[in-house]
Amino acid sequence: MSINSRMIVLSSVAVLGGLWGASNVDPAYEKSIVEWRQKSEATLKSDTGWLTVAGLHWLKPGETTFGSDPKSGFVLPAGKAPAKAGRIHFDGKQVWLEAEPGAGVLVNGEAAARTLLKSDLEPKYDLVTIGDLTFFVIVRGDKTGLRLRDKTSKYRKAFVHKSWYPVKSEYKIEGKFLPFATPKKLKVPTVIEGVVEDHESPGEVEFALGGKTHRVQVLKAGKEQVWLIFRDQTSGKATYPAGRFLYGDLSADGKVTFDFNRAYNPPCAFTPYATCPLPPRQNYLKAAVEAGELTYHTEP
Repeated sequence: MSINSRMIVLSSVAVLGGLWGASNVDPAYEKSIVEWRQKSEATLKSDTGWLTVAGLHWLKPGETTFGSDPKSGFVLPAGKAPAKAGRIHFDGKQVWLEAEPGAGVLVNGEAAARTLLKSDLEPKYDLVTIGDLTFFVIVRGDKTGLRLRDKTSKYRKAFVHKSWYPVKSEYKIEGKFLPFATPKKLKVPTVIEGVVEDHESPGEVEFALGGKTHRVQVLKAGKEQVWLIFRDQTSGKATYPAGRFLYGDLSADGKVTFDFNRAYNPPCAFTPYATCPLPPRQNYLKAAVEAGELTYHTEP
């Protein structure tokens, strides 16, 4: 049996990720993990979930037309927007939108004329909508782009379900937080070649797993959490090749709790238009983490 065939079979018995768990798993704990996984799937399938992300256009200084006309600089799906919906002006720092009269272009729900668009670096960024389509400005390192959402995208229509390993209590572990004297500013490569993201690392976490001691670099995720991007010996086999994401709870006494039952696939597992950061070599675990989310398959 091929690897893909085996994974499809495994996925079919691991949809809820807890019903086939080990008998020594506390029922209340298992239930909490299953409920968390169900919420994760509901978020993915929502109108603003990653399954709706259907386009990404990087801007160059100057004017970019947008609409369903194939000759547009930023081409929108046919039949879902006017042929000529408007123009985007980019001066290398700021992005302005100028809508065509009668094109039905809205910014934050209101009719748009000439509008300065706030990017996703702002706490509240601007949303441009045309029917079922929404786009907004994203900034990744030194690149500025437009990310498109489509409520009726092919990725949303084709979605089957997330699949998970059975819940295993031994994969909830505690590690020691090792803070840097000064948080490090990082340029983190992504799955899209040439695109990097700016992140901050507060330190490292040391923990034991699979009979080995591991030390990983984590990213800032608030005062009481850290974000781990990792690969392990299941990556590219049972789990997503580029790695998985996991948040850890940071306590006041310098301990970090990682529950690998909550390790999940990055957005790029579901859409090619996500700029997912990649794990550093330091975070390539020399252990098979048989917990958390499995590789995504569209086969029913």
